[in-house]
Amino acid sequence: MALSESTRESLETMRKVAIELWWRFFDWLAVVPWKTLVFVSIALIVIGGMLQAAIPFLVFVLASLIIKAVAGGKRRADLTATQAVERAESERLERAAAEAHLEALQAQIEPHFLFNTLASIDQLILTDAPRASRMQQSLIRYLRSAMPRMRDGERPTLGQQVELSHAYLEIMQIRMEDRLRAAFTVPEGLRTAIFPSMMLQTLVENAIKHGLEPKAEGGRVSITAEVAHGQLVVSVCDDGLGFSPKASGGVGLANIRERLKGIYRGRAELVITVPEGGGTCATITVPYEIAAASAPAA
Repeated sequence: MALSESTRESLETMRKVAIELWWRFFDWLAVVPWKTLVFVSIALIVIGGMLQAAIPFLVFVLASLIIKAVAGGKRRADLTATQAVERAESERLERAAAEAHLEALQAQIEPHFLFNTLASIDQLILTDAPRASRMQQSLIRYLRSAMPRMRDGERPTLGQQVELSHAYLEIMQIRMEDRLRAAFTVPEGLRTAIFPSMMLQTLVENAIKHGLEPKAEGGRVSITAEVAHGQLVVSVCDDGLGFSPKASGGVGLANIRERLKGIYRGRAELVITVPEGGGTCATITVPYEIAAASAPAA
């Protein structure tokens, strides 16, 4: 016998209500404390005995306890997944904020360096045209290396930062002539490693400004990179006068430490040491990670 339209609608409504009540019950079991559930279960068993329906109530209680165990596990898994997603998003936002802060700082620092370099070129044009030409070419290299390379989510690499520092040192060598010697020991395979922008440049500038430029005979600055215990270790060492981290150079170092903390959350560090022969050695250690676009080749 076919059911009438009103009967089918009533059955469909009852089905939807039953499903809704079931999921509410399921969600309640997921969050209710075990102590409360045990208390309710005992009360239900007692009520079942009073109504002479102990077995159905007991079955219902046992089923509820089993569902509680399953629902609790599912809720914990959902919470863990949600927290992981939120943590990843928070780290991404903090990294973006740190890089934006760096770009603002870089915008304040670069004009001073550029104006000094252009003034030096202008002076050399009158006194030493070949040196002026070399400085101009080095400045062009520096500007090309400093151009933003983080379009489409691209992260800065050690190779890009080495190019920038190399161009900067070329300009400073033309200024200081024989008083400045530079050496790079960066394996080609490490140039595709992820490395925060402008940190290497800051260390090189500190080595020149506080260590070598004030020294009458000048000196040597060396940039090295290696992988140790799964970490990328980049060092800038000089044999100059050294500098105090509490002096003006400490602003740049404090900025590096702040950015490392924000980007890597305790998995990176900046360490300043004094070599036996004098001078200063600044070392940045970050997790070793290959740029995504270069990972297959690496």
